[in-house]
Amino acid sequence: MRTESRLRTAPTGARNDAGADDTVAVTVPPEASADARAGRTVGRRRPVGSPWRKVLFYGALSLLAVPFVFPTWWMFTSSLKPISEIFAFPPELWPSNPTLEGYVGAFTEQPFALQYWNSMYIAVLVTLGTMLFSSMAGYAFARIRFPGQDLLFVVVLTGLLIPSEVTIVPLFQLFNSWGMIDTHWPLILVTTFGAPSVLATFIMRQYFITLPVELEEAGRIDGLGRWRIYWSIALPLSRSALAAVAIFTFLNVWNLYLEPTVYLQTPELFTLPQALTRYTDAYGGEMWNIQLAAATLTALPVLIVFVFAQKQFVEGLAQTGLKG
Repeated sequence: MRTESRLRTAPTGARNDAGADDTVAVTVPPEASADARAGRTVGRRRPVGSPWRKVLFYGALSLLAVPFVFPTWWMFTSSLKPISEIFAFPPELWPSNPTLEGYVGAFTEQPFALQYWNSMYIAVLVTLGTMLFSSMAGYAFARIRFPGQDLLFVVVLTGLLIPSEVTIVPLFQLFNSWGMIDTHWPLILVTTFGAPSVLATFIMRQYFITLPVELEEAGRIDGLGRWRIYWSIALPLSRSALAAVAIFTFLNVWNLYLEPTVYLQTPELFTLPQALTRYTDAYGGEMWNIQLAAATLTALPVLIVFVFAQKQFVEGLAQTGLKG
């Protein structure tokens, strides 16, 4: 047997005349609950999980995090140990006699502060340049129609398939003919317009494709040209994609090793990855406490960027795959 409930809707003057009955008949199956038969709203109850399940879940995550967290912890604690205690067995999770000798030696053995500044300003310049040029190129490939557009985009993407080791010799000869060897210009130009910029262009293009066409049409109605539409409408809306581009570009430039080794010869011009290999004693042995202290200072900006911007990085990459 089915029960018929009568629900009264809100009156609408455009649809019903004055005095018309707004009652709607709804057939309710007999197995429905009393609340449903009475016409009341029934909320869906969320099942309450077992607390042990949550404990097991976070316990498993903690165990999986150990292989990733322990090397960083060992690097930091070993930078506070004397060199004789670094390889002691069994290893200590915290040094018994912490010392800052390694950090002092990092700045006295070579111009580490200047090398830190070199890496920082090169990474910032390349990141800003990549964000600008890749967003412009990505917007052009996504929104401007021109002959051979798809073919040119495929040609650009082939830059990702060419290893940097293949082009390092021709580029060295090119920059040597321009008198740029032992300067920072090769590092800035190669990384700004190289393979990382190609990947950034792809990410920005995928994001701009997802923007509604109505936004550009509204801008044209207001008298905006192509550049103003890009600069005032499309670019501000692409903050998440730009954040993703900024993060992986900064990390890539910060960790460059091959290019500085090829192009730089003066210690005052070295970047951090190149500088870390120069902490050796008179016999060529590794100064482990100083190297670990310098490595800890080198990894610090990377950890800060990752901790505070990982959400934007994931969101930016996720939104680039919505439409192709």
